[in-house]
Amino acid sequence: MGLSITIGAVYSLCALVAMCAGFPAGGNGELQPNFYGATCPQAETIVRQEVIRWLHSDIGFAAGLVRMHFHDCFVRGCDASILLESTPDNTAERDSPVNNPSLRGFEVIDSAKARLEDACPGVVSCADILAFAARDSVALSGGPRYDVPGGRRDGTLSMASEVADNIPAPTFNLDQLTQSFAAKGLTQEEMVTLSGAHTIGRAHCTAFSDRLYNFSATGVADPTLDPPFLAQLQHACPAAGDGGVDPGLVVPMEPRTPHALDTLYYWGVLRNRGLFASDQALLASAPTAAQVRQSAYGGYPWKLKFAAAMVKMGQIQVLTGGGGQIRAKCSAVN
Repeated sequence: MGLSITIGAVYSLCALVAMCAGFPAGGNGELQPNFYGATCPQAETIVRQEVIRWLHSDIGFAAGLVRMHFHDCFVRGCDASILLESTPDNTAERDSPVNNPSLRGFEVIDSAKARLEDACPGVVSCADILAFAARDSVALSGGPRYDVPGGRRDGTLSMASEVADNIPAPTFNLDQLTQSFAAKGLTQEEMVTLSGAHTIGRAHCTAFSDRLYNFSATGVADPTLDPPFLAQLQHACPAAGDGGVDPGLVVPMEPRTPHALDTLYYWGVLRNRGLFASDQALLASAPTAAQVRQSAYGGYPWKLKFAAAMVKMGQIQVLTGGGGQIRAKCSAVN
């Protein structure tokens, strides 16, 4: 699916700069808006151009880059450890079963990094490129525009063994979700807000097939699933002979507007059409259910909150100053 949009159009979607640029830097105080203004003034423009170029060929990269940023920040902080490739002595995060084969967009970051190394060698971190690319993907998907402070530096360690303990699973209940986000300094309200990112992109059938055929080892489907939606999912993700599903099958997270960052995700949850058990879990308490309803009815207020939550998430355990390094290639340490 093609994408017809100009750079100028991206930044006419929502004028949230003044509201988002002033958010605190997660206590570190070192990330700054326009961080590369003096050292590489074209940095954010180059990233934006590359995101647009790749989205022209495959709009699905937008959801991939947003998800990659999330998976990076929740493991070791926002340090681009998700981008490091495995070595003979170490299996990296990107090759964890949680991330492989579902994560996509590495080539977008690599192409942006190559251009930036030509323009400003050794200046722009891969962690900042990923944060900028996620921000631009949100805007290109119809979401809000927001400023991302820069100054992150790149980590030098990436371990697949750390992924499962840090990334919330699609099977999590509300308490588990809340604890997972709280461990990263994010509130329950921010958790509900960021869950709205599930309105774009796709999911492998294997991530939720238990809800279709063997929920909680009962041998039947999840009784909370909307019956017509259950039938649609069973048709798209048929059971295989071994009781599982084809690991290559995928479905859109929100089938009505799979490439638009809107509030239909929340309407789906209210209708018991959340794809993951963790999506439907947002109705498990009165406060979170109220937030789901507010988000469903309030598109613009939700976009404001989403921008704020993305900025805050992008500042989890960042490396700044003399920490880490500026990688010459995002896939390998210097």
